[in-house]
Amino acid sequence: MSANSQLTDLLAGPDPVLALAPMQDVTDLPFWRFIAQYGGADVYYTEYFRVHSTSHLEKDILRSVTENPTGKPVIAQMIGNDIEALVRTARELQEYPVAGVDLNLGCPAPVVYRKCAGGGLLREPQRVDRILGALRDAVKVKFTVKTRIGFDDPAVFEEFLPIFAKHALDLLTVHARTVHEMYRSEVHYEYIARAVAQLPCPVLANGNIYSVPRARQVLAETGALGLMIGRGVIRNPWLFTQIRQDRAGEPVFVPTGRDLLAYVRALYEALKPNSVRENAYVQKMKKYMNFVGAGVDPEGGFLHEMRRAVAEREFFEICERYLDHDDPMPLEPFPMRPQHAEESVE
Repeated sequence: MSANSQLTDLLAGPDPVLALAPMQDVTDLPFWRFIAQYGGADVYYTEYFRVHSTSHLEKDILRSVTENPTGKPVIAQMIGNDIEALVRTARELQEYPVAGVDLNLGCPAPVVYRKCAGGGLLREPQRVDRILGALRDAVKVKFTVKTRIGFDDPAVFEEFLPIFAKHALDLLTVHARTVHEMYRSEVHYEYIARAVAQLPCPVLANGNIYSVPRARQVLAETGALGLMIGRGVIRNPWLFTQIRQDRAGEPVFVPTGRDLLAYVRALYEALKPNSVRENAYVQKMKKYMNFVGAGVDPEGGFLHEMRRAVAEREFFEICERYLDHDDPMPLEPFPMRPQHAEESVE
């Protein structure tokens, strides 16, 4: 069965579609291979391919398509604003086994939106209209969009809904925050419900889905076809499986501290390149620990200490101090205390 047919069946099936969100320099090929061992997603989105007038398909990201280890359909995501280059790249991507091509309208990173790409395009609905029209003609597999609900004002979302409908998208993923809100605010799920009510295409809900009860709540409140989850799955790699267990009426697995410690150890080994300096790799692992640590302790001490780790020995001493126990860990994010709230371990 082709990747496109696989995705068609998923979108028509009775169960919620569970997608792994694309996170640049985080959800790469080694992470896909690893997370699939924990149950994995139904569909995987690549990190975004940067598209401009002289761009080429990044080889490391393309390997997620050509060496896809998950057995599940892959959607290749693009980011950019040059129509000719986006069309060219979409056609190039379709030469590979992709189930769909996605346009990123949601990246909130300033380095991206200042170039009027990603979430920056939400300031220009007419430009988005032109881009989607050109891509709809060029994309023969599934054509999808991942968007936020506006740049700094969610009122503009009502202007975008008819644009999305006009271009017959095959799937829309809505992260229900504005670009300006980044990841700080509550998620405005009512905007996802509006998209579900007004659009002919299926919709995935995205944003702060970190537990089985929250997944159940978001599906019920929005009517979305499924969920796209990123940070929640990095913190809790069992989350996709837990959601499926809940839907099937089965007991839901709850990890212990030692389960999480084993996950961190396995993640460390699975993502480790063949040759890299120890301190550089510890720094890379801190990207993942940013997400894991938010569910480890309510005082924020884990992340506070992890921020200062340099060597592998220090890294695992901190992990063992906080995780070497058999207490159940729901792995829902704790709010950070003020003295730690601004800290990052990146």
